Amino acid sequence: MGGVVNVPNAMTVDVEDYFHVSALAPSIERASWDTRESRVVQNTHRLLELFGQCGVRGTFFVLGWVAERHAHLVKDIAQAGHEVACHGFSHRLVYEQSPQEFREETLRSKRLLEDAIGAPVLGYRAASYSIVRRSLWALDILADAGFAYDSSIFPVHHDRYGIADAERNPHRMATPGGRSIVEWPLATASVCGLRLPVAGGGYFRLLPYALSRWGLASINRRDQRPFIFYLHPWEIDPGQPRVRASWLSRLRHYTNLDKCEARLRRLLAEFRFGPARESLAQLGLLA
Repeated sequence: MGGVVNVPNAMTVDVEDYFHVSALAPSIERASWDTRESRVVQNTHRLLELFGQCGVRGTFFVLGWVAERHAHLVKDIAQAGHEVACHGFSHRLVYEQSPQEFREETLRSKRLLEDAIGAPVLGYRAASYSIVRRSLWALDILADAGFAYDSSIFPVHHDRYGIADAERNPHRMATPGGRSIVEWPLATASVCGLRLPVAGGGYFRLLPYALSRWGLASINRRDQRPFIFYLHPWEIDPGQPRVRASWLSRLRHYTNLDKCEARLRRLLAEFRFGPARESLAQLGLLA
């Protein structure tokens, strides 16, 4: 394969603990977070070890709440050669915050990360991809805060996120306020005119591996574009504490946790990956 597919696909990790997950939020009080068993450090180190074994570097979108309590983890990520990016602070959905609240928590998280690694943080990803049509105002705040790119828009229909007709490929876009930011939407494959979400996470665990692989390969081959893939440290941790939640939340969160790491190893062997920031630079979208 030639052309733009020589640009590595982006391997990204949303660094959060199992009790931060939006699908489980109705069952877990925020006030209880500090009292729960934390597994984010050990699980992230497992991913760092796996990536090291496979010779893969990626982008870690770190939650500010995690960075505040585990600054050493942020340093470990950077020292292993990966890009550190921002996942907000509190894992609150963007459209449930006021612009002022979003600005304050985003800047707080960005400062924590930059203090930990001693370098600028250029990438952002919203909790649960919650930059949707009614919260596009957040892109102006990100641009003002010095972020060069965002990866929060999922071009699909979903009950909690998504802009179904959004651009599928990485691109530079105008914000509602007339600023400019690079957006790398989460990966979707085109199937008979429909968009199949193949970006990772729950889709990677719920869908057969062969279907995920086909969808991702089609982006490289047919669309001649790199794709962006994501997962969470808790997704390779079948031993995590079980939370009582709705059947749908349990389906989304716990299905195939015991298979995810093996699938990830196959994916790392079958595709080329790198940090999002470097791939965007090779595409000419970042300096």
